[in-house]
Amino acid sequence: MSSAPHRVVVVGASAAGLTAVETLRREGYHGRLTLLGAEPRLPYDRPPLSKQVLSGAWQPTRAALRGGEDYARLDLDLRLGCQAVGLDPDRRSVQLDDGTSLPYDGLIIATGVTPRRLPAGHELEGVHVLRTLEDAERLRRHLVGRPRLAVIGGGFTGAEVAATARSLGVETTLVCRGPFPLAERLGPELGRLVGELHTDHGARLRTGIGVGSLVGARGRLTGLQLTDGSLLEADAAVVAIGSTPATAWLRGSGLDIADGVLCDAYCQAAPGIYAAGDVARWHHPRLERTLRLEHRTNASEQAIAAARNLLGAREEYAPLPYFWSDQYETRIQAYGICTPDAELEVVHGDPGQRSFVARYRTDGRITGVLGWNSPRALRSCVADLDRASSLAG
Repeated sequence: MSSAPHRVVVVGASAAGLTAVETLRREGYHGRLTLLGAEPRLPYDRPPLSKQVLSGAWQPTRAALRGGEDYARLDLDLRLGCQAVGLDPDRRSVQLDDGTSLPYDGLIIATGVTPRRLPAGHELEGVHVLRTLEDAERLRRHLVGRPRLAVIGGGFTGAEVAATARSLGVETTLVCRGPFPLAERLGPELGRLVGELHTDHGARLRTGIGVGSLVGARGRLTGLQLTDGSLLEADAAVVAIGSTPATAWLRGSGLDIADGVLCDAYCQAAPGIYAAGDVARWHHPRLERTLRLEHRTNASEQAIAAARNLLGAREEYAPLPYFWSDQYETRIQAYGICTPDAELEVVHGDPGQRSFVARYRTDGRITGVLGWNSPRALRSCVADLDRASSLAG
């Protein structure tokens, strides 16, 4: 934009949304600033939901990203429990669920993702998803009763929920289509180790299989009908089969919202419109491809880039992707792009000892590094990744 906007609207009171408004103020923006949040709560952190909050190690309030006094210092028009339902880029206005419109000069979209659901059965008592703090609190109350739990989906959320449930002594079965949990994200070798980690802690695995339907009686879940024809009895189920970008409200806006809000290397989707976090799909200038990352670190880093570029910085966003996952006593950390079909090379430690670092190579080039309980050794390999891969520029 040729000059600073007079009114900026940030849609999504998420980690990305909050970081965006904080960055705008820190960069010297003094105009009208509105943060819209569909949930009635102040912004909170989501990674603890499947771990510390679900286990009860944290009170839910501890997940809050900031205290009330921090919002007062931001001089913010904070609207919680207020949902955007439409966008008119020509008139530069956001339509709200109360029937009113909110004008803007600059807009940052940070609406995140919504969990996928099975075709039917979610109305049964005992069926859960995990995205919001309310979801975590509801599931926590259910797990206290020690139900027979089925976790549907072998991704990070499913694996972390299963680990937390086992730590609470809950009988847990993890059901996934892949040969092992996380195999579709990290590859079969590391997926096998993740599977062993869970079975070592008493979880049951049903792998290479899907869920045909959720079965209930008198409105309560009683089991899962699996695609091999068998019935898995369960009193509770967590559906963790992935997520979709929260872009339904942008239909008809003219923005490209196929698998997220499409942005350029500056996180810009259209004149005056930027996106950040899980909902953004942007052109990574060093990788020369579009990416959409559902990683907590990316949410904050991309929000900073989007806010600065909205104010005229014109800085390409080309991060080294990073994610982590905590399961039982294990911390898995990864940098770069780790694809399941890449060649895996252990460069430090021993997988048999559950402490190692591995490199991912594609066409002979290092694309990612992963550490399993090896934070110090991982750091030196990250420097190698920066030097040896195209991510270094």
